[in-house]
Amino acid sequence: MTRNWMRALLSGAAISLAAALQTVSVSADTLFGAMEKAYVTNPTLNSARAGQRATDELVPQALSGWRPTIGVFGEVNRSRTSQEGVPIFTPDGPDVDSLAVNNATGGDVSIQLSQPLFRGFGTVNQTKSAEARVDAGKQGLLAAEQQVLFDVVQAYMDVYAGRQYVVLRRQDVAALQAQVKAARDRFAVGEITRTDVAQAEARLAEAQSFLVNSQTDLARAVASYVQVVGNEPGKLNYPKVVNVPKSLKVALDTAGEINPQLLAQAFVEVAANSDIKVAFSNLLPSADVVALAAGSDPDLAVGKDRSSVLQVGAQLSIPLYESGFVYSQVRQAKQLASQSRIQVIEVARSVRQAVASSWNAYVGLAQIIKNTRTQVNAAQLALNGVQQEYQAGTRTTLDVLDAQRDLVQAQVLQVTAERNRVVSGYQLLASIGHLTAEEVGLKVPIYDPDANYRRVRDKWIGTDVKTVE
Repeated sequence: MTRNWMRALLSGAAISLAAALQTVSVSADTLFGAMEKAYVTNPTLNSARAGQRATDELVPQALSGWRPTIGVFGEVNRSRTSQEGVPIFTPDGPDVDSLAVNNATGGDVSIQLSQPLFRGFGTVNQTKSAEARVDAGKQGLLAAEQQVLFDVVQAYMDVYAGRQYVVLRRQDVAALQAQVKAARDRFAVGEITRTDVAQAEARLAEAQSFLVNSQTDLARAVASYVQVVGNEPGKLNYPKVVNVPKSLKVALDTAGEINPQLLAQAFVEVAANSDIKVAFSNLLPSADVVALAAGSDPDLAVGKDRSSVLQVGAQLSIPLYESGFVYSQVRQAKQLASQSRIQVIEVARSVRQAVASSWNAYVGLAQIIKNTRTQVNAAQLALNGVQQEYQAGTRTTLDVLDAQRDLVQAQVLQVTAERNRVVSGYQLLASIGHLTAEEVGLKVPIYDPDANYRRVRDKWIGTDVKTVE
């Protein structure tokens, strides 16, 4: 008996010590701190950056149309020639029935340079298309950055609210446990009926189920937080929303100017219009300057009859009819350009809807939070009054249980409204285009997509790359 008691005491002390150490080691996590870590380490965002660096290569690929191509071609051949009846002089005299065999190893080598002069303006327009797609990719990278930061906001607030829900549900369970105990005591002395006890027990079981659900939701929220941010959440503080526009009109006007999704689609339209000219260039003449230097030796062993040639010339190609394939490509490019123009309108409407929706939600939730606070205070006063009247015998057990439920529901509504207001505020910033590390003011080195673009744009040779894993 004593040994079991000592074991329990030591176990409890160890748990208390572990909890104390955990409390000391875990520092408070701010929303901006979580954003900063995700901005640097989030794999989704780093993957998008790598994709943009790959998109940058479209421009040097297009510019290669101005540059020469140089190739070296070589050939080595082995030949064996035989001829019957050819006189061969031997010590005994000529032998006319012998077989003459000649083995020879020859080869030739050539180097050719081809310099494009004119491609029907295809290289010019292909470069414009590539540059527009790079610009679209940069805007897409900003959109990915905003999405990751918004995911951080959602995960942060889900954990924050989830912890509040668990606390409220635990308090509710504790209050109902006390109510069940009181009901059983009063039933034992005949003050209430078995029905009153059953009502209290039913509410307790319901509250315990709500607690389990809240703990499950919190565990799910913590997992999402780890996925986005990269570490377990510490002690979270209720954050503020920054850089909120003064009015809906200001928000809509700003979104029309800087929203990355809208700008990305506008650049895609520019690229699609250039693609029409690229396709049409295949119907126009092309010209090249070709230089060739070649040498051959029919028998490397003898070293005779060697020959060499130097040749410079111009080539002109004028397409007359390409079986209708190029004409189809031009028509296809025009339809794709039309699709891009329509999608600009579609994205603009979507952005406008997102801004208006998040703005109204953000403004409306301010009043909802005010109302829920009033509701919580009133529900707490009502519960206190009902409990006093219950002790005096003028209220039933069900009245107390209902008042307790009303209070918990009001508290849950308040936490939900506070969580939703922060989320809707940052959703508003994202729909405008302000939820970026630079706009929010995160204390991190801002990733510059232009750095890699400048590095590779005019590269003529080399396979080295700079990656961020």
